[in-house]
Amino acid sequence: MTQILDGKQVAAIIKHELKQEILIHKGRGIEPKLTVLLVGDDPASVAYAAFLGKVSTGTGVVFDLQRLPATASEAEVKHKINELNQDPAVHGILMMMPLPPQVNKQRVMEAISPLKDVDGLHPFNRGHLISGGMCLQPATPMSCLEILKRSGISLAGKHLVIVGRGETVGKPLVFMALAEHATVSVCHSRTVDLGRFTRQADIIISAVGKPGLITAEMVKPGAVVVDAGISEVDGQIIGDVDFAGVKEVAGAITPVPGGVGSLTTVLILKNLLKGIQLQEQARQWEEAK
Repeated sequence: MTQILDGKQVAAIIKHELKQEILIHKGRGIEPKLTVLLVGDDPASVAYAAFLGKVSTGTGVVFDLQRLPATASEAEVKHKINELNQDPAVHGILMMMPLPPQVNKQRVMEAISPLKDVDGLHPFNRGHLISGGMCLQPATPMSCLEILKRSGISLAGKHLVIVGRGETVGKPLVFMALAEHATVSVCHSRTVDLGRFTRQADIIISAVGKPGLITAEMVKPGAVVVDAGISEVDGQIIGDVDFAGVKEVAGAITPVPGGVGSLTTVLILKNLLKGIQLQEQARQWEEAK
């Protein structure tokens, strides 16, 4: 019988672990604090910020939502980020997307302290991810690997085929999977005969955002299929994988919703706590000079 990899169940376990770790920090006089910066009033961003606030406070994290108007200049956004970077009470900064057209996303993300970059998108963190150094990693790729680990599925020695080469999932996932000793192939929009590659995979992770891209005939019997794609069709959230068909072939599969997406919020909070550790190390190194 195909194993359904339940993201909600894994998220609940991680959330319990976070609560215990947060209690330890509070015992040391540290109140973990996450600040979300929202520019404008994009409805999806407003809704996610509210959800993140609920999850954060539920684990014991101090949640702070800072809002700027949609007319804010890039300089104003950077000024606010610099204030948060300098505030020792703020341990993590999350910049909500999308940004207004007058604000450059890349420059704004680079303005966030890499030690407070809970999204794991700062070039400093990307560089350390590639080199295997200590850093904050992006939440969605972490979710893909975490749901496998927590389900007892090892990547070591396995052939992993990643479908999608995006900046937020596909590319970082390559190096994160290599660190787990997987043999990695990457497919994308220019790949000829996608199924020829996916049928060789022990594990498939798809992160394209194209509904029904991965079908049953593209999956080796018994393979593990992780769906990190998100699309909205007729008001419903669906993934890249034809779940009903692939479930009959795969050995294990993540649903959408209820799979990878269920972990991203708690893993942002996990990055927050890791950031506290990195910030403490940076202070110790500075004091030792």
